[in-house]
Amino acid sequence: MKNSEMSGSSPFKMRLVHLDLKGAPPKVSYLSEVFPLFHALGANGLLLEYEDMFPYEGHLRLLRAKHAYSPPEIKEILHLATLNELEVIPLVQTFGHMEVYYLGEGEASRQWLQQEHNTKARLCLSHIKAVACHVLARHPTTRPLVWDDMLRAIPEDQLSASGVPQLVEPVLWDYGADLDIHGKALLMEKYRKCGFLRLWAASAFKGATGASQALTPTEHHLRNNMQWLQVAASGPSDMLQGIVLTGWQRYDHFSVLCELLPVGIPSLAVCLQSLLHGGFAEGVKAKVENFLGISNLEITDFISEGAGTFPGSDILALVTHVSLHLRSSVDTLLERDRYVTGWFSPYHRRQKLIHPVMVQHIQPQALSLLARWSTWAQQLEAALHRVFYPDAVEEWLEENVQPSLRRLQGLLQDLREAVSPSPHAGQDP
Repeated sequence: MKNSEMSGSSPFKMRLVHLDLKGAPPKVSYLSEVFPLFHALGANGLLLEYEDMFPYEGHLRLLRAKHAYSPPEIKEILHLATLNELEVIPLVQTFGHMEVYYLGEGEASRQWLQQEHNTKARLCLSHIKAVACHVLARHPTTRPLVWDDMLRAIPEDQLSASGVPQLVEPVLWDYGADLDIHGKALLMEKYRKCGFLRLWAASAFKGATGASQALTPTEHHLRNNMQWLQVAASGPSDMLQGIVLTGWQRYDHFSVLCELLPVGIPSLAVCLQSLLHGGFAEGVKAKVENFLGISNLEITDFISEGAGTFPGSDILALVTHVSLHLRSSVDTLLERDRYVTGWFSPYHRRQKLIHPVMVQHIQPQALSLLARWSTWAQQLEAALHRVFYPDAVEEWLEENVQPSLRRLQGLLQDLREAVSPSPHAGQDP
């Protein structure tokens, strides 16, 4: 079925899936598996945030990540996108979080701001204009898009006079499950009055509910996308070009990884299909279950384990199991088991004191728990290696698996030392 036929009931002509590559970038082999799924679910474009995965040359070469895609791989990604009727929009940082947050703090900017009539808003607009003009001079048919957060507060007259509305198209973003629909409609009207001809919306399907979030709260994202449908219905309909479903992978380069792409795919499926059909009715739920190979999709709770046949569903099942049970099972043993709390407390562990009989009540349990989780960890590691590069696998396991395993290993080590203390322990000097 062609995308044009599919988007019959959707107010968003373009539905873009955002790939944030500044953390856990997928291997090209995985992209070749998920692009057909994106297309089948109703996506017709990609917002590709290359970040340090782009094979920069010359003086920008130092920006390359260790496992950056090679030029042939970039060509392959673009080819795969074309095969799956996904238009690619590259997302290039000109203003990143750092420039914007500290706008006007540099020496040159400070001096400029001291001159009459100069404001941070004007400084921001002049930069946007300079970048847009530079892009359009080289690529006259390109339409630059900009995130709208810096434009929201700028007064209408300043925006209109800047010339920016003739050069760029704002992307109105809001990832909240309770966004202000009326406020968004007013904002769209403001942009229309300033001279912007086209607008875009941006929702989220993952990576927007917590910097260290491991499992995707699907219901939150469904509500967010449903509210964007209401915004589309209440604003000037001809202006909205499409919606970007963002899937952040880190909040910034210095934060931890949030939900991995395969973990967020059921949420993406629910959101795309709901945008396409105007809601998440029972029939839409059945369609999503069919696309993902999930027998019973659970949107209010985390998906039942061992579910799905979509690419990366093994990662979802394993990550779900680890996230829901690993820490809690170790906590239960270390902090609630009566033998550990009663006969091998932190004090006993430091003193290397234990009644020999008590070892039999603690050691087998700890060994069996460690063995069980080590097996799960090995399966997860193997599954992650199929999709991600080694540094991402190491980082995810180090953050989410190793701390609990180390606590178990520490308990067992202390038990061994308490049972066979060093030869001089406890002797008077």
